[in-house]
Amino acid sequence: MIPDHLFEEGINYSLLRKDMKHLQLNRIVYEKSQRDYEREQRNLLSSQDGDTCEMHDQFYRDHKLLLVLFRALAVMPITRSRPGTITFSWKSRATAYAIFFYIVTTVIVLIVGYERIMILRSTKKFDDYIYAILFVAFLVPHFWIPFVGWGVAHQVAIYKTNWGKFQVRYYRITGENLQFPNLRTTIVIISVGCLLLAVGFLLSLCALLDGFILRHTTAYYHIITMINMNCALWYINCKGIKIASQSLSKCFHRDVEVECTASLISSYRYLWLNLSELLQSLGNAYARTYSTYCLFMFFNITIAVYGALSEIVDHGFRFSFKEMGLFVDAAYCSTLLFIFADCSHKATLQVAAGVQDTLLSIDVLSVDRPTQKEIDHFIQAIEMNPAVVSLKGYAHVNRELLTSAISMIAIYLIVLLQFKISLPKDPSNI
Repeated sequence: MIPDHLFEEGINYSLLRKDMKHLQLNRIVYEKSQRDYEREQRNLLSSQDGDTCEMHDQFYRDHKLLLVLFRALAVMPITRSRPGTITFSWKSRATAYAIFFYIVTTVIVLIVGYERIMILRSTKKFDDYIYAILFVAFLVPHFWIPFVGWGVAHQVAIYKTNWGKFQVRYYRITGENLQFPNLRTTIVIISVGCLLLAVGFLLSLCALLDGFILRHTTAYYHIITMINMNCALWYINCKGIKIASQSLSKCFHRDVEVECTASLISSYRYLWLNLSELLQSLGNAYARTYSTYCLFMFFNITIAVYGALSEIVDHGFRFSFKEMGLFVDAAYCSTLLFIFADCSHKATLQVAAGVQDTLLSIDVLSVDRPTQKEIDHFIQAIEMNPAVVSLKGYAHVNRELLTSAISMIAIYLIVLLQFKISLPKDPSNI
């Protein structure tokens, strides 16, 4: 995040003073317009002031429900401890609740996990062994919650706080508050949908897959809900950045039509850099969470698709409940992975597109030399700061992630199917 004092220097730099001096020299009396007066009043605001951030932080108010649900699931115990600031503390009540909830659910997961492992150990057939691994794999996300949830809570709190600072700066430059139309309604629908999807998914697996009894589903509800909510949270964060990018582009185009000055271009350049850093910090803050998330999805898709194909190889295209259950699992994980990658791709496309179009549409021959230099600096800043969501360098989250995942899964499926074909035929299946 650009420090406040550097942001101040960027939007109140010497070119602005030169512009004012030039106006004063060419006018006998300088009458301050209403636009200039409002701008001066906005420049008195500070993004370091908690009350100011609280007033302008519409994004937090809209997606607060998601954060509450994450606290309820003991995944991300961050709180709004003071106005405009989101914090994480090991001594907070939210963390104490998270530890208690985690201990209780761990007991349930261990009991069910022990039974699933016993079933796994008693399995002799290769296909059934692979099939049994699937149920154990869905329990694994529970045990990495302290690592991918609590372990990154401090970075996530900083990222969420920076959203409030950005919205104050957005208001100072554009003169209007950043709005997220229908975002709150979307979050309510998504949150309810995540809960219903978890119940429906587990009940469908219980009905379709042999050996997955209803009692065992009690250990999976919070895990599947957490997986759904992680996908929803990433989608909402990307949607927020996409909306902010579109709003910034519209305001920039509007202001350039009114006055195309060096100070205006410089102010929007710093604001755009702030938004670009916000996009990059999204991937850095959640790097652990979504790196393990992707690995989990890759593994489950591979096992589920292999199990379904193995059934088809053995019994032909006579679709059984088992095959349908495996296809449901594969479709579920594939859909979540697609949403994760696709929303990131769409957000990155919007960050620079509108601003760059406006810059390239400016007639540089009709503006003064300082403004031409600022336009060049802005274009260079866009080129040197590409809009990319990176999980701390381990992977870029875009549609290319999907193609690489498909190729990797295909390779493992070929290896598993070759291994299956090389095994002796079971007389019972002939």
